Amino acid sequence: MKVYGLIGINLDHSFSPVYFENKFIKEKITNASYKLFPIHDIRDFKSLIQENQDLSGLNVTIPYKQQIIPYLDELDFHAKNIGAVNTIKFIKQNNSLKLKGFNTDYLGFIDSLLPILPRKRMNALILGTGGASRAVTYALKILDIGYKSVSRNPAGKNELSYNQLDKNVIENHQFIINTTPLGMHPGIEEYPLISYQYLTKNHLVYDLIYNPIETTFLRLAKEKGATIKNGIQMLEIQADYSWKIWNDL
Repeated sequence: MKVYGLIGINLDHSFSPVYFENKFIKEKITNASYKLFPIHDIRDFKSLIQENQDLSGLNVTIPYKQQIIPYLDELDFHAKNIGAVNTIKFIKQNNSLKLKGFNTDYLGFIDSLLPILPRKRMNALILGTGGASRAVTYALKILDIGYKSVSRNPAGKNELSYNQLDKNVIENHQFIINTTPLGMHPGIEEYPLISYQYLTKNHLVYDLIYNPIETTFLRLAKEKGATIKNGIQMLEIQADYSWKIWNDL
């Protein structure tokens, strides 16, 4: 039996096990299972590997997408450039184990975005500067979409503070992406502090969060007529890419 799973914190409400269980049933895959592996310190990763010899692959979520990198033997080209990993492939050869990191988040983001991306030129605001934001930044560069990052502690000329998100900034950045965990279950009342009053029907607002399906961030944007998109499709697409990596498909 091949065992796959997810490492991170607060995993009880993750949709990943449901997605993979449904995939296994639909595709009649009988030699695989998908489990949750909550760890409260990245230093527990080594013992997790030792205690679960059947592991064949892992997904990585908040807050370990960057912290996991020193524990891996190799990164693929894209993960290295992004600086964050959400997929680990277990390569077992001659009684040795090599862990290789990949990033499929940027692929999930691009593939889920293209069907709703307007043809007109847009500039983006990326809320947050963590591991997930790195994949979004990478994707926007591929799509040739200009962007600025928004942080509580901005550093560098391409970063803004939340206090700087005035009418002019919101009007000139019609694509807004939340990569922070604000609003994620169980903290569903939380949301990024942006100037929602300046959103219009011309805005596209994307939340990487998928639980709840409609975050407060998306609800407030929808009330202003903006097009909204949650992270469930991105999750499914990146998970499918992970499966292909694990199984050399």
